[in-house]
Amino acid sequence: MEYMTSAQVRQAFLDYFEEQGHKRVMSSSLVPGNDPTLLFTNAGMVQFKDVFLGLDKRDYSRATTAQKCMRVSGKHNDLENVGPSPRHHTFFEMLGNFSFGDYFKEYAIRYAYQLLTEVYKLPPDRLVYTVYENDDEAYDIWVNKIGVDPKRVARMGPKTNFWQMADTGPCGPTSEIHWDKSPEMGEDHIIPMLIEEDDRFLEIWNLVFMQFNRTQPDPQHTGQYDEPLPAPGVDTGMGLERIVSIVQQKNNNYDTDLFMPIIKRTQELAGTTDEEREANIVPYRVIADHIRAATFLIADGVLPGAKGRDSVCRLVIRRAAYFGTKLGFHEPFLADVADVVIAEMGGHYIELKERAEAIKKTITREEERFRRTLDTGLEELNAMLDDLPAGGTLPGEKVFYLKSTLGLPVRVTQDVATERGYQIDEAGLATAEEEHAIISGGGQAMGTIDRSETYNTLLQQLQTTGKLPASGVAYLPYGDTTIDATVLAVLHDGEQISVGDKVEIVLDQTPFYVESGGQVSDTGTIIGDGWEVEVEDMRRPVAGLIVHIGEVVQGTPKVGDHVQAVVDAQRRIAITRNHTGTHLLHAALRNHLGTHVQQRGSLVAPDRLRFDFAHDARVTPEQLRAIEREVNDIILAQYPVWDEQKPLEQARQEGAMALFGEKYGDIVRTVIIANNGNRYSYELCGGVHVKNTADIGLFVLVSEGSVSAGVRRVEALTGQGAIDYIQNQLDTLYHIAGQLNTTPADAIHKINLLQDELQASRKHIEKLQRELARQNFKTQLETVEHINGVPTLLMQLTDTPIETLREMSDWFRNAVSSGVFVAGTDNAGKPLLLVTVTEDLTKKGVHAGNIVREIAKVVGGGGGGRPNMAQAGGNDPAKLPEALNKARELIAQSVNGA
Repeated sequence: MEYMTSAQVRQAFLDYFEEQGHKRVMSSSLVPGNDPTLLFTNAGMVQFKDVFLGLDKRDYSRATTAQKCMRVSGKHNDLENVGPSPRHHTFFEMLGNFSFGDYFKEYAIRYAYQLLTEVYKLPPDRLVYTVYENDDEAYDIWVNKIGVDPKRVARMGPKTNFWQMADTGPCGPTSEIHWDKSPEMGEDHIIPMLIEEDDRFLEIWNLVFMQFNRTQPDPQHTGQYDEPLPAPGVDTGMGLERIVSIVQQKNNNYDTDLFMPIIKRTQELAGTTDEEREANIVPYRVIADHIRAATFLIADGVLPGAKGRDSVCRLVIRRAAYFGTKLGFHEPFLADVADVVIAEMGGHYIELKERAEAIKKTITREEERFRRTLDTGLEELNAMLDDLPAGGTLPGEKVFYLKSTLGLPVRVTQDVATERGYQIDEAGLATAEEEHAIISGGGQAMGTIDRSETYNTLLQQLQTTGKLPASGVAYLPYGDTTIDATVLAVLHDGEQISVGDKVEIVLDQTPFYVESGGQVSDTGTIIGDGWEVEVEDMRRPVAGLIVHIGEVVQGTPKVGDHVQAVVDAQRRIAITRNHTGTHLLHAALRNHLGTHVQQRGSLVAPDRLRFDFAHDARVTPEQLRAIEREVNDIILAQYPVWDEQKPLEQARQEGAMALFGEKYGDIVRTVIIANNGNRYSYELCGGVHVKNTADIGLFVLVSEGSVSAGVRRVEALTGQGAIDYIQNQLDTLYHIAGQLNTTPADAIHKINLLQDELQASRKHIEKLQRELARQNFKTQLETVEHINGVPTLLMQLTDTPIETLREMSDWFRNAVSSGVFVAGTDNAGKPLLLVTVTEDLTKKGVHAGNIVREIAKVVGGGGGGRPNMAQAGGNDPAKLPEALNKARELIAQSVNGA
């Protein structure tokens, strides 16, 4: 074998399959764009799932990828194994080649064998193979066509060598290629040891042959319900980390150049020797694995948070930080380590370099948050463990408390517990989390995606009969808003269509925009001979089919009718202004706040635009004013706006901005806003836009706020909406000025004068109220009662602020050398209680905090405080007299107890 770097191994794989006629496809995002049932992209085939299911079409039948993947649960991905195990990872790369009804088993096997033995130059006598026990075809290819010794090919059962997407649907046998780590053990033991899944072998590559459609569940794998697929496919996956460890002749993945630069940077920051590092290797491995995961997650728009994908990002950062404490790190250090990931892998994954500053800033911010809670969390955890018997189990509700209240990740709790010889109650934790989800309104199940065969069947019928080409319905949203078309299908729930019914209409071509990338669908009308449908929404249920959803307002739509498809032009114009305005806003935000600003979502509607973006601080009024001014400057400068079609990889290399979570094809549409060579905005976008920024007219920011941790939201108006908004603001200003009997220019000055007068009046009123309260208090002092010899003043008041109650307690102490003061007030329907006890009585056991706690229960509240003063609130002011009577009883008991 010849030594190759990991970059060379990846490149050699892609080059080889490109030479075999495969389309090189960029890695999709870690956030699946086409499968909301998945937390993360976890295999190379995810971005091709709809192709395999016949719901999407590509202009190629062979593909190859190096896919970013995340797996954070399951048999091979338990987090506690990351570090101790030489091959467990959260983030990894999956090399794959795919056939969509093109080649099948023989070519898939030949390609794999040739790549391994001729490109990577692995010795054939170190490779062994498995096939499904009933797959004679694959066995014959390996033994008789490739020429592998039968002693090196094992027939295996469905547990290891049969793949199925679900209980029914696409399925098929697999063939695995393994590396023999101990060839000296001889060939005769290969098959028995493969069957036993012995550690002698390392799986390198899995070849999945999508051969059948399973019509009914078949847990025994009898095959009786398996029908051959009309176009069988191939899906293969080879972990880059594993093949690199073999090519570089390393016993574990962490010793390869995928991890060692990261580990050495951590070692350099920690100031340890190689010997010290190897003696305490687990923290270095955990940090190396988790910082790769965090770096790629943030680059793909996943930010640390409390739920879903965001919680995984938070977990890997916090767990890495925790293991950093084992190496002596007590200040943020992970951003320095992330620099190595960006430098080493940013050549292939350019998004890492594009978003480097945002990645490092996000990591450091989360690390700082964690460090503020880590000491407290660990202190409480260790105290809990100290109370357990040796080898005991930490209750699930306590694990949840550490997570939800103190921010200590469950995995960190588990790490510490394991280190100290304890376990955690996983079932109890699940129960606590479920109860919390119900209480907080969370835990809502994600709905299942409707994959009705109706649309797929309809599309196939229209294509088979020649009514639609292979590309499907002609999608023409960028041209005229009115075009002639032909009705190809009318879908309706009932047998007869009547006025007022909802229908779905398929045309051979459409000018209507289908909601995508934040831009809402067009509305309008379809006008036929004697009938009309008001289009309310648009859908693309499967690739190639576009459905107009609307209400019949006249007549009966019929298949074959020639119609006019008319988009609501005024609404469309408003949308185009807002969409181009969104692009200008995005560019201006990055110019003023920094290039870490990354789009997290948007809404482009006719009446407004909304833009969510990654940023960790409030945008100040001054910044908003500058951003708004810059956008209007570009509008006034009359920048041309145009689109260009180009390969996705080229567009990304040129710096085109992509939308978080959006799925892109190999050829993308880019929208450019530039003037005389000065490019202001360059984004991947399929939306409709103005031809010139001047067409926007006016841009006004109307709000700014927080959506979640690290994500801000701004809303804006353009065109007529912006004009209406400004006119309304001016009307309000003139009205205010009229009420103040001044000019608009002088209105603020007049308001300031009125506020000063109002403040002075309030202070005067408060002074009078205090004087009145003082006089009232002096009168009440005459009603002091003695409870078992203790002077006690009980007062029921109304609308008395807590500050005045505290003043009364001071007046009481000044007037009475020994005694108890209890006051209750009804402040706008909310009861407030205060108890004061002089120092001499506190020494005798009379405790203000204990008294207020009990009487607060009477009014439906709670509270507490010091022995000499305490306060509480409640919900039922009608029970204040009862609470004061309860105070009498408690004071009497306290005095008797003393």
